[in-house]
Amino acid sequence: MLRFVFQTLCALLLACATAMAAAPARLPAGDIPIAEPQGEEPTPLYPFMRSWIDDEGLAKIDQVEKQAETLPWTRRRAEQSDRLDGKALWLQFDARIADADEWFVEVGGAGIDRVQLFYRNKATGAWVVQEAGDSQPTSVWPIPGRYPTFELAPASNGVVRYWMRIEHTHLDFAAPVTLYRERTLLSKRDREQFLLGAYFGVSALLALAALASGLAFRDRAFLAFAAYIVVVGASQLARAGLGAEHIWPDWPYWNDLAVLAWPGLPVAAGLWFVRLVTEPARLSRGLDLGVFGLVAAILLAVALDAMLQTRGTMELVLIFSGLALAALVAMMVWGWIDGRDRDLRLIALGFLPLVVLALFPLARAFNLIPVSLLTRYAVFFGTALQMPVLYYALQVRSVRRREASVRAAALAHTDALTGLAHRGTLVGRLETSLVRARNQKVKLALLGVRIANLGAIADEFGREAVDKALVVAASHLRRCINDIEMAARVGDAEFAVLMEGPMDGPSVTSRAQQIVASGLRQTEALPAALTLKFNVTVALIPHEALDGATTLQWVVDALDLFEKDARKLIRPLNF
Repeated sequence: MLRFVFQTLCALLLACATAMAAAPARLPAGDIPIAEPQGEEPTPLYPFMRSWIDDEGLAKIDQVEKQAETLPWTRRRAEQSDRLDGKALWLQFDARIADADEWFVEVGGAGIDRVQLFYRNKATGAWVVQEAGDSQPTSVWPIPGRYPTFELAPASNGVVRYWMRIEHTHLDFAAPVTLYRERTLLSKRDREQFLLGAYFGVSALLALAALASGLAFRDRAFLAFAAYIVVVGASQLARAGLGAEHIWPDWPYWNDLAVLAWPGLPVAAGLWFVRLVTEPARLSRGLDLGVFGLVAAILLAVALDAMLQTRGTMELVLIFSGLALAALVAMMVWGWIDGRDRDLRLIALGFLPLVVLALFPLARAFNLIPVSLLTRYAVFFGTALQMPVLYYALQVRSVRRREASVRAAALAHTDALTGLAHRGTLVGRLETSLVRARNQKVKLALLGVRIANLGAIADEFGREAVDKALVVAASHLRRCINDIEMAARVGDAEFAVLMEGPMDGPSVTSRAQQIVASGLRQTEALPAALTLKFNVTVALIPHEALDGATTLQWVVDALDLFEKDARKLIRPLNF
């Protein structure tokens, strides 16, 4: 018992010691080194800064300066995170610019409500105040851009003390504060604009292509994918600061709403898209309604967050978004295991990188992990990998479905086994041909073809060989006709061939001989040494006043006139 108590006390002492070591020390400004940026590399400011949170959020710069030495300042840590709802974060640092180039301080995060930078003019002693953030249009920022950026005092001012006041709600403030030389800042912005411009340009092209495909093929999956790309792109424009910089620079309220759309609207759009392609209603109507309800809940939470704009409503959006990601994964896994739609596996692979990478900003939003490159840009990386794969998967899926639809439509006019036209289709075509032949006073030809040895094939090789024989016979007939002629299966072992255009006895007989010879050739599709024996009847039409059905029956019935072992395999009927 004593041993257990001793171990418990030791553990508590260790925890307290760890907590004290982790807690930032309170210290005066003199203990913070002066920032003296040089060269082309950016200078992170956290080693040169101290911070204090004004719980009331009402302190003015004059009050802070006057009471600076009595305020509970703490040393700033790398990637430090602060909860500021209704409060104000004050940062203080001293900097000396050693060269004539202009230097700037950047707060590296978009969507920050308000950032102010103060320093005293050396000549007049008056405050120089610069302000940026979502509380005002980007067009009036001191240095318009994606992130709040301010110009430092010129080198002639020597050591200058800077004060920065930050307001931010909803999420914790964790943006890095960095010093940049002017040309380094411009070079960085050029690279960012190029990369992000390429990313959003490809996204826009894919959205337009998906929209065009959806309208052309009447495919709801393509339309949902286009909507998904648009919603994700709009949300990322806001989160990256590009929307406020280029698209709505004079509408701070709209920028505030656009930022609030993340991550709820993109997750809802993605869930709806996956619902369309996986069709969970096939498995369970309740599951489908559950997914629909989750989408509605996310949209309701986003609307509530837009109206109230509190941390609680934002956390509600994040919780529903996490549930939606879980539901999305469940539907994709079910579609993969179900296996009825093989294209779902490719769609699942497309979503995999985004789902995995989206966990980083989601975990950061709940303060489970520190700020990093992945927490800021994971969704960009994920969607960049995802969009081309999903578009390709939808194209493959659409082609297969259209082919299946064409095959299904063709079954109404063709024989399922051989793929040739069936009897009804041939009769309809024959009626039209007879009318044209009578009007133009020309002769057409109709051939009846029977596999004379089909019964022997069945007796010796079985039903499977019979089916193969019928398919091979159809293949022979296709090769013996041209594009304007038609071959059809009209009985169990009977076929018919309609030859358009002016025909005469010799040319029709020559075509019949070609058909007979093709059947005598051996093929790998049939058992060894097995060939097809064709009996062919040949007629020039129109014949008397017979209609299409009667003409066809006359030619097919004539096949019964062949003797069992007839040596003459072609029988002309009316020439």
